[in-house]
Amino acid sequence: MNLPININDLLTARTVEWERLEFKAGWNPEEAMHSLCAFANDFHNLGGGYIVLGIEDKDGRPVLPPKGLRVNQIDKIQKVLLM
Repeated sequence: MNLPININDLLTARTVEWERLEFKAGWNPEEAMHSLCAFANDFHNLGGGYIVLGIEDKDGRPVLPPKGLRVNQIDKIQKVLLM
């Protein structure tokens, strides 16, 4: 599945405001769902947002290189998100 935006654009915030973008170093369902709900509520009418898993952040900015996720986690994560 292709993203509607380039991942490099997300990492450099060239096309997305920082308040619409969250980085998560790993997979924590509770944190991810909290962010998803916040984007869905879209209080500022920004059109949702992006959560990038596998990338740690410091003061809201990505820490590179990415930590990444294990390949065997990806299907499980997608199933949880689609429930």
